[in-house]
Amino acid sequence: MEFYWYILLAGIAFLYASVGHGGASGYLALMALMGIETLAMRTTALTLNLFVSMAAFLMYYQKEYFRAKLLLPFALSSVPMAYIGARLHIDPTIYKIMLGIALLIATARMLINPKQGKSVIPFSFTLALIVGAALGFFSGMIGIGGGIILTPFLIIIGWANLKEAAAVSALFIFLNSLSGLAGIMNGGYQLIPGFYSWIIIGTSAGLAGSWWGSGRLSVTSLRYVLSAILIMASYKLFIF
Repeated sequence: MEFYWYILLAGIAFLYASVGHGGASGYLALMALMGIETLAMRTTALTLNLFVSMAAFLMYYQKEYFRAKLLLPFALSSVPMAYIGARLHIDPTIYKIMLGIALLIATARMLINPKQGKSVIPFSFTLALIVGAALGFFSGMIGIGGGIILTPFLIIIGWANLKEAAAVSALFIFLNSLSGLAGIMNGGYQLIPGFYSWIIIGTSAGLAGSWWGSGRLSVTSLRYVLSAILIMASYKLFIF
């Protein structure tokens, strides 16, 4: 693999991990440009997601941003639905378009109203279960962890600040990626050639990115980094 692909891989892992994401949407876009076979794309993205999202979670957890009670309802419904979604053989084009639109709306909402405020509505276990189920299902079908939707949802609705949302999303992504991989095992587990080098580069860049995001990056800067990532992710969802 050409050296510049590794540079792009490291950049994706660094930026996504800085906001608690695993980077699957970025890896899928990168592999699409490389002409990788579809099954290898999904399994590779989800497997690399495990390493990068866990690196991000450990860094944010160490900084005491993680809120287990906030994660619980989302994880309870998303994990089984990610497994179901991964087992379905459905053309994901329409869902990618819908997700891309949702990301753009979430980005606009954060940029228009940048201040952290009170909850739009009180925390609802039931609503969290519903949102988690939807995210898990779509994530499993497409081959991502779901953090690109969960993070802005938590921020916009006012249930978490940026860094708390990053910590919750990181573990949410890890669990969904694990469930999604289990769901596609029956179709074969195929990784791209040289995947071990992807693990080393992705995990190292993920640790560096999450260290930067959890400790060195200001809340205001983190907001704009997240917005840029969401715009890039929505663009990739539209074209791939």
